[in-house]
Amino acid sequence: MVTKQLSGSPDEADLRRADSLGREVFSDIANKWALLIIEALGEDTLRFSELRNGIEGISHKMLTQNLRMLERNGLLERTVYPVVPPRVEYTLTEPGQALRVTIDGLCDWTHQYVGHIEASRHRFDG
Repeated sequence: MVTKQLSGSPDEADLRRADSLGREVFSDIANKWALLIIEALGEDTLRFSELRNGIEGISHKMLTQNLRMLERNGLLERTVYPVVPPRVEYTLTEPGQALRVTIDGLCDWTHQYVGHIEASRHRFDG
C-alpha cells in the first residue's frame, strides 16, 4: 500500500475529491460494521468476544478487519495484556467518542423514522 504525503490542506478533507484522505476515512467508517462497533463500544472497554457477542451477525473476520481499520484511523485503542492466553481490550479514543455522538444521532434518526420508512417501503413494493 502506498501512503501519500499530506500537507494538511483543506483539499485532503474534501469528500468530493476521489484522492482525498477525507474520502478514504469516510469510506472506512461509513460501513455498517464500523458504525455498529463504535456504537457497541460506547464508553466501555470491551474484549473481542464481548464485541462479537454484542453485534449480532458479525463474523470473526469482519470484526477483526474493522477493529484494525478503526485502530489505524485512530478511532479506537487496542490494549494487549501479556498474559496467557493474551487478553486484548478495545476502547474508543477521543476522536472515536466524538464520532460516536454523530452515530448516536443517526441511531436516534433511525428510531424516529423507522415507521415512516417501513410504510414507504410497503407502498413502493406494493
